[in-house]
Amino acid sequence: MDLEVLRKKQPAGVELDQVSELIVRTQKSDGEIPWHDGGKTDPWDHVESAMGLAIGGYPEGAKRAYQWLAARQLEDGSWYAAYQDGRPLDQTRDTNVTAYIAVGVYHYYLVTGDEGFLAEMWEPVRRAMDFALSLQAPSGEIYWAMSPDLKVDPMALLTGSSSIYMSLKCAIAMSRVLGIRCDGWLDAAGRLKKAVQNGYHLFNIAKSHYSMDWFYPVLSGAVTGGAARKRFDHYWKKFVVEDMGVLCVSNRPWVTVAETCECVLALAASGNERIAGIIFNWMHERRFEDGSYWCGFTYPDMVIWPEEKITWTNAVVLMAADALYHLTPASRLFHHGFWEESGLFA
Repeated sequence: MDLEVLRKKQPAGVELDQVSELIVRTQKSDGEIPWHDGGKTDPWDHVESAMGLAIGGYPEGAKRAYQWLAARQLEDGSWYAAYQDGRPLDQTRDTNVTAYIAVGVYHYYLVTGDEGFLAEMWEPVRRAMDFALSLQAPSGEIYWAMSPDLKVDPMALLTGSSSIYMSLKCAIAMSRVLGIRCDGWLDAAGRLKKAVQNGYHLFNIAKSHYSMDWFYPVLSGAVTGGAARKRFDHYWKKFVVEDMGVLCVSNRPWVTVAETCECVLALAASGNERIAGIIFNWMHERRFEDGSYWCGFTYPDMVIWPEEKITWTNAVVLMAADALYHLTPASRLFHHGFWEESGLFA
């Protein structure tokens, strides 16, 4: 998308070009996008930042980001959990961190229509999904990781399995565009969806105070319709601070921009754009002088923490703006209706 066209569509209260330029400035020449200058890079947030670049009018930067990942994929299809200047920092092989490339690449295709790049990235995506699904339990959930000494940790995380469900949907959609059969993926997606919907006993309950465990089942499209509304209503007061945003965890007075904007995405995905827009507007005062957004802040004392300007936080601001104001052809990627219309996941 042309940057000038994007600016003309810019919603009130968001400086989209300034938000995008933070990611552009932070991206390294080889395509790597660390959390901030001098910070680490993890593949999940690297993909999130690449999605922000695509929305912000920098598709070449997004393409280089995905190519950076492809060049570092391990033999089993995974990536390490974190890197520093391209070197492994944490050699855990996380299934969710690995699988998220499918969401990013399919998002890039929706924004650009570049089927050639979709084909170029198919093999890394296929291998990533095969790695994640190799750690799927018989009851459907996905074990979260393989340790540096290659031992599977038989623990599943609700947020991670929900996110992998979204990744699997995007990988299957890619396969349909490219005319490639992926036997077993639809069945795996069905079992994963049922686990997220009905098998909360399968997941680590120690993470239930994280807001992502609240809204990721809805964001991914595993929980929809009336069940999504009930889920939002049941935990709303636990995680939402009125006129402030969404807590990262329920037992700490720390509101984060990323969790707030992801909650906006989940609300919009389930058809509640009005409430999503109200919450999104709460974020517009949480910015630095250059227009980029804070990572988070405490309340009621309003201390900005951390002080770094975080790439993936600003990327999800762009994603929320796109979902609400339809800036790009990928604006409905998370919308439940988009997937119902596809006929794949009705």
